[in-house]
Amino acid sequence: MPEPTPAQKARLERALGLLPPRLQRPVGRTLDTWPGRTGLGTMWSLQRIEIFDRAMSVAAQLFTSVFPMLILLASWFGNTSHLFANTLGMPPEAESQVNVALNESGSTTFGVIGALVVIVSATSLSRALARAFAAVWALSRPRSSPASAWRWVAVVLAIALSLLVIRRSQTIADGIPPPHVWGEIVAFVLLVAVALFVPWVLLSGAVTVRALLTGAVLFGIVVVAVRPFSNFWLARSLETSAIRYGSIGVAFTYLAWLYLIAWILLATAVVGQVLVTDEGRIGRWLSGGSRLVKADQPSGDEADSRSP
Repeated sequence: MPEPTPAQKARLERALGLLPPRLQRPVGRTLDTWPGRTGLGTMWSLQRIEIFDRAMSVAAQLFTSVFPMLILLASWFGNTSHLFANTLGMPPEAESQVNVALNESGSTTFGVIGALVVIVSATSLSRALARAFAAVWALSRPRSSPASAWRWVAVVLAIALSLLVIRRSQTIADGIPPPHVWGEIVAFVLLVAVALFVPWVLLSGAVTVRALLTGAVLFGIVVVAVRPFSNFWLARSLETSAIRYGSIGVAFTYLAWLYLIAWILLATAVVGQVLVTDEGRIGRWLSGGSRLVKADQPSGDEADSRSP
């Protein structure tokens, strides 16, 4: 776990100084334990990466990048509005608003030029995620280069396809007894795979798979745990927004949902980073005693820009 900055140490000392004298020593000892270290380290890291601002930035990029990509993929399979709505689990009211919006925008089919424009525009999500994960692991800010374009495209396609695969695989797996168990298992495995693949590719392997695994597993656990509540809220909110505000209400509802997903993704990445870099027994076990950040490999896009 990274050492606290002098400013953070000063704030901690001031906070301890505000406690009654009889509590200062016990609280200080508690902060030296594993729960205290990891809890304090997580709070410092969340503040360091400015998680609320970054989560909103990632959510906005998800909305403007993944949704057009889903429409593009759906147009290749025909029946665009139905496949798009089914992938996102839209209620009938919201699906009707999406259908109206797509019909008013003209043809829902994409030519080669249109598909390229969508894909290139969607890579802004990859760059936002690269900056976020570099901040989580305290790496230098990734620099954009043409050599990294394949990484940006791979990440956007992986995220978009994962939504299609999760929805489709759950439909199939839920038919296998016991009900809903296999669907959640499949969703968990796919969520972990995406949360592991995205930062590993965007950071050019500067952070090892072993280091990223803890945060990816936490992301899968948290998302699967909150899915029943978020799906219930999302369905109700989409139905109400579609009736009251039309397609713009549906858009804002999905943006709020994406903010929650982005916040969970970054927060679990931070917790995973704090856990595996802790010098205690649990941290050594999670890291396997190996180097987690490759010091001899430049972070982010720098690795690609130097490759022949």
